Amino acid sequence: MKFVQIFSTGGTIDKIYFDANSEYEVGGSEIEIVFREARVGFDFAVTSLMRKDSIDFTDADRAAVRAAVEACEHRHILVTHGTDTMTETAAVLADVACDGGKVVVLTGAMTPVRFRQSDAEFNIGCAVGALGSKPPGVYIAMSGQVFDGDKVRKNRDAGRFEAI
Repeated sequence: MKFVQIFSTGGTIDKIYFDANSEYEVGGSEIEIVFREARVGFDFAVTSLMRKDSIDFTDADRAAVRAAVEACEHRHILVTHGTDTMTETAAVLADVACDGGKVVVLTGAMTPVRFRQSDAEFNIGCAVGALGSKPPGVYIAMSGQVFDGDKVRKNRDAGRFEAI
């Protein structure tokens, strides 16, 4: 794997404190900082498609993610995404990845990357491993596992993703 295209869409992974009431706002993409600090051994580019909590995603937002993945000339694509509707976006991307020979991995976090006890860096590392080892398709890398995009769900009570 020589190059990874990253599409950032927002979600908890990029959230920051916004005001004194402990409200959050989706900030800029944090993944470039994570990659640079980790001294990754491949080239990458980050394209911010939107800065939204995935609860607020619309069909048009998912279509924009799909269009970006379709138009991407690279084989390895990482999408940072909010966890609430990550599986819905994975479903929209399924045929694009398989038909185009692309490996698309969606990842996110239950806690913002800026927090000391965040799962973000772990999930990002897991996603990168999946990009380099999985055949073409759409995957979700969360909770220390890599799932087929259509065989996973978020377990809100347990605070993790699990196979279905």
